[in-house]
Amino acid sequence: MEKPREIVIHQSANRPHLLMGGDRELVLFAALLSAMLVFALVTWWGVVAGITLWILAVAVLSRMGRSDPLLRQVYLRHIQYRPFYLAKGSLGRETAAIPRQWR
Repeated sequence: MEKPREIVIHQSANRPHLLMGGDRELVLFAALLSAMLVFALVTWWGVVAGITLWILAVAVLSRMGRSDPLLRQVYLRHIQYRPFYLAKGSLGRETAAIPRQWR
């Protein structure tokens, strides 16, 4: 009897895209917002506010990434399917109609 073929899947090809422990896109968006704040105000307290915003955003996003790296994607999918899966259901209840953009 032949041994089944094995395929190696590298961990780097299957892990979520994190930057500084948080979701990559959200971390970069927070950096963009804090840089805009710094360059828009052009004062010392604006620089302090921008750096503080950056540090707080990275801390929150890294904590979110530690608990569930795919939290943002799951939430966005939940919002997309909300019209179809109603919050309260019962055994005799009709299902919602399929939204037009899903067809």
